[in-house]
Parts: sequence; structure tokens; C-alpha cells
Amino acid sequence: MKWVFWLSAALILYAYLGYPVWLWLRSRWRRKPVQRESITPAVSVVMVVRNEEAALPIKLRNLTALDYPRDWMEILVVSDGSQDGTERILQDWTQCGEIRSILLPENSGKAIGLNHAIPEARGEVVLFTDVRQVLDSGAIRLLMENFADPAVGCASGELMLGSPEDGESSRGMGLYWRVEKKVREMESASGSTIGATGALYAARRTLLTELPADLILDDVFLPMGVLRQGFRVVFDPRAKAWDQPDLGSGREFWRKVRTLSGNYQLVQVAPWLLSGQNPLLWDFVSHKLLRLFVPFALAGVLLSSAWIGGPFYKACLAAQLCFYALSLLAGMRARLGVVSRVADAALTFVVLNMAALVAFRNFVLGRKTVWSR
Repeated sequence: MKWVFWLSAALILYAYLGYPVWLWLRSRWRRKPVQRESITPAVSVVMVVRNEEAALPIKLRNLTALDYPRDWMEILVVSDGSQDGTERILQDWTQCGEIRSILLPENSGKAIGLNHAIPEARGEVVLFTDVRQVLDSGAIRLLMENFADPAVGCASGELMLGSPEDGESSRGMGLYWRVEKKVREMESASGSTIGATGALYAARRTLLTELPADLILDDVFLPMGVLRQGFRVVFDPRAKAWDQPDLGSGREFWRKVRTLSGNYQLVQVAPWLLSGQNPLLWDFVSHKLLRLFVPFALAGVLLSSAWIGGPFYKACLAAQLCFYALSLLAGMRARLGVVSRVADAALTFVVLNMAALVAFRNFVLGRKTVWSR
């Protein structure tokens, strides 16, 4: 059983520590800076919405107030079979000449909505965003600076979990997201990121490809298609979008299940991602796929350390049980004083791996995870 322990431990350590360390070394040994300049290419802002009558007016006011020349920016919104007041809002804004809209009669999913919007986009660059997040005033202008570099085909902004007034959250999913962004930053510094931030990313229109129906992760599929054509996908933390740090434990959990299910779906709809056609095959496996196997490795470490015995393995077993106990106490919202941050991080780790197990179940059973509000 010792080989089970060490193999499982190695997978966990590489997924969460080894790969980031490798990126840190690579970003210093083989740094590839982006040649940014202040440019204002024609931009088409594309957004797909469904039943968003509450959030849509806020987002449209945010987009129309951005610091970017209005003559060089269009806003194209697709209603994916909305049944509330969303289409009425879009019609009012369209009649005022502020936006263009596409009203789909039935709910077909975000991917189909994007497939309708992209051919209608007039801009040299297409910028994708979601309705819930608020963009910083200069977000588009800063993101466009990356396209002064002819090697850049796609640029991703940074999603901040918090508010511009209070700053970013450092707890729970906020902590996880800060680590994730650091990984993307190091990937970008030495080449390209694996995917983009769905709340704010842009790509040259000529490099965009049609999305498969029911696709979950357009913010990975489209950037990886750009990479396949020989262009860079970069991360620019100066361009920011703000979102709520906590949407509720239930919504956060199922959002993560959906994202992880999307990773399984990617290799089904785009098998080239696991072939030599993927210029960042190792990074893709390390960043997107290995974490799907971590729950099984965690079980392997726990069971093997309990089976083997001996002082070292007993100590490892005790450490694991303490870690899971802390996550349980954090889930029960117990007051833990100085160890509360450690407990909160433990809970986040456990929840993420539980989500990975549910995503695996969905994959095995063939259950689809649909796009929703």
C-alpha cells in the first residue's frame, strides 16, 4: 500500500504545489513580456443573458459609461429565450441607439447565443462579459493595449471577488480565486494562460471559432482555439471586473460543479486538446485535468496511511483527520479564533474536491450541466 500512498501524495502535491513552483521558475527563466501600447481598435462587447431584468440595467449603464470611445465600441446583447422583462429592457435600449440586441425565441444555452452574436460583431476585437459583474472604468482600454502586440490573440482581465470600495475578499472562494489568478499570471508571464476569465476577456474576431452546442466553458474553448492558431493568450490583472465574494454556499458549490464538469466536456468536444495539436498540452493537463483526480488521490492517501501503520503514516493520518475536522467545524460556522482562516481554507479545499466528485459522477452517468443564470 505504500506505493498507493506515495503516488497519491505526489499527484496532490504536484497539482497544488509542484505546478505553481514550476511556473514560478519558468516565468523567471523564460519570461515573455507583452508589448503593450495605447490603442483603440473597434470593439464589439458581446453578452448573453437570460431572465436578467434586475441586473441588466445596471450592467448596461456600466458598459455605456466605460472609458472607451463610443464611436469605436458597440454593445451586442443576446437574450436567450428570456421570459421576464429582459427583452423589453433590451428593446428600449436598442431604440435609443445605445446597443444592438438579438432576441432568441427559445432557451438554447450560452454557446448558441454566442454563435448568433459573433458573426454579427463588427469590431476588430470581440470582448466577452457576463451580466452580473461590474467592469472598472478603464477595463476595456487597458485590455486593448495587449492587442498592440501582434503575437497576442486573446487577452483576459482579472475577476475580483469583492467590491471596489472594500477590496477583494481573502476568505473562502476568494482565497481559492486569488491562488488561481496567481497561476494564470505566471502562465501568461512565460507564454499563455490556459483559458480566460469569463467575466472579462477579448479576442481578435478573425480567430474565433464556432462553439459546440451545450458547451459549458466558452472561456476555455475559445482561448484554446486561439492558441491552436499560433497566438498567445495573456492575462492582464490591470483590467478588472468585480463580483460578489459569496453568492451563497449552494450556488457557489453548483457553479464549481458546472465548471469542473466543463473540463470533462472539453476533452469530449475537442479531443485535439489531448494531442500534439495542443501547443500547451502539459500545462492544460496540469492546470485543468489533474485537479479532477485529486479527490481520488486524497482517498488513496487517507486509506493507505490508515492501513500501513508505523509512526510516520500514523502522523500523516492524524494530520489528515485534523484537517478534515477543521473543515467540518468551519462548515458549522464554529468560532475558531486564530485558526479560523486555516479552517476556512480547509473547508474551501474540501468543498472544491467534493464538487470534483459530483462532476465525475455527472461525467460517468452522462448528465448534462446546463447554462443558467
